[in-house]
Amino acid sequence: MHAARHTPSSASLLRRLVAAPRTCRAISSSSSLAVTCTHAAPSLPPRVRVDRRTFVSTSTLRAALAQKPKAAHAELVAYPSPSSLRTEEDEDEDAPDVDYVPPREAVLSLTDRAAEQLRSVAQRDKNPDAALRVSVESGGCHGYQYKMVLAKERQQDDYHFSHPRIKPSNIYVDVVSMALLKGSTIDFATELIGSSFRVVDNPQATDNGCGCGVSWELKA
Repeated sequence: MHAARHTPSSASLLRRLVAAPRTCRAISSSSSLAVTCTHAAPSLPPRVRVDRRTFVSTSTLRAALAQKPKAAHAELVAYPSPSSLRTEEDEDEDAPDVDYVPPREAVLSLTDRAAEQLRSVAQRDKNPDAALRVSVESGGCHGYQYKMVLAKERQQDDYHFSHPRIKPSNIYVDVVSMALLKGSTIDFATELIGSSFRVVDNPQATDNGCGCGVSWELKA
């Protein structure tokens, strides 16, 4: 084990200077004789090298964490026809009026990590039609709440979405919920309390939603 290096004090350096060997020489002139002496410089301990490390600042780390996950506009694979909806309404007189969303307005985004998770589910179940069914129901502390369950097949009144590159990655949205979800992003988040799918950036929702991210309030 090497002994720790100590920086000498001023008094210690002075004692070394006094005790250091001297070199003297005589300088004579016509009227006087002078003797000058010089002290050899005391040896100093070698300088200890200090390694410097670069740390990421808090602001830089916070900015990296604030970046949104990569998402893509989902492809609309299939959608219900207005005629089929009218037939269902005629058969069920108590069914509510449906605000039909045309295909050009039926837009969803899907993050890459959500699509990867959906593909894993389809491969695990050995079912290419396995999907995440996303719907909106009345309830919760803000009036509406999201409901997400795994589905095995598409229903007649479902909009069918898929990631443009990562497949199979199916999302089913019923015709009633589509009007309340259009423009949203479907994500899959891994947190300390667990992993789950979630709806983010819903343009139909206000900023007064619940902290859990499930219950939300519709814009007036």
